[in-house]
Amino acid sequence: MTRKLAVMDVGRMGYAEALELQFSMVEKRQADEIEDTLILVEHPEVITMGRSATESDVLIGPEQLRSLGVEVFHVNRGGEVTYHGPGQLVGYLIINLYNHQRKLKKFVGDLEEVFVRMLAAEYNTEARHDDEHRGVWVGNDKITAIGIAIKNAVTMHGFAFNVNVELDHFGWIVPCGIKDRGQTSLQALLGRQLSMDSVKAQLVKYFCDVFQYEAI
Repeated sequence: MTRKLAVMDVGRMGYAEALELQFSMVEKRQADEIEDTLILVEHPEVITMGRSATESDVLIGPEQLRSLGVEVFHVNRGGEVTYHGPGQLVGYLIINLYNHQRKLKKFVGDLEEVFVRMLAAEYNTEARHDDEHRGVWVGNDKITAIGIAIKNAVTMHGFAFNVNVELDHFGWIVPCGIKDRGQTSLQALLGRQLSMDSVKAQLVKYFCDVFQYEAI
């Protein structure tokens, strides 16, 4: 049976506001007041630190961060340090995992598969899963980071897909604690800037295909 997926595109939003929105939506999903929901957003420059993060993975000091206007947030998702910024498509997944399936590892693998299929079909780009490091990779460069948290059976946080993002800003951190690999983006791979609206539409299509949803 095809499930319903609400898609909420909030455009550009500060990280704190988006985090508050997630917590509100998680409570509503736990109470069955809303459908499973995909929130799409771009953030101003921000660094987030997951449960496994270490302070040494942030490579620039607090004063420099303040001068750049970059905030740092400690959050409840899995994983280490991640950068978000304009040109990166972030998706937050407010999904009842127990209604969908109970295995988080398969859920994350299916989420990676969304990007593997989309990149192959829409951009003739071969991307892959990696048994050692979660996320989606083109060669040894990551194009999509993934970090999920679960609160009483409902997921939050999600993915960060590098579309037109400024890759130099990943030099502020050790992304996901991985020192021997790089970052890439659609823009870097294709040599042109992409329409974020077009990428969002493609993402929703492939997400619904993989997870068997109907977008509403």
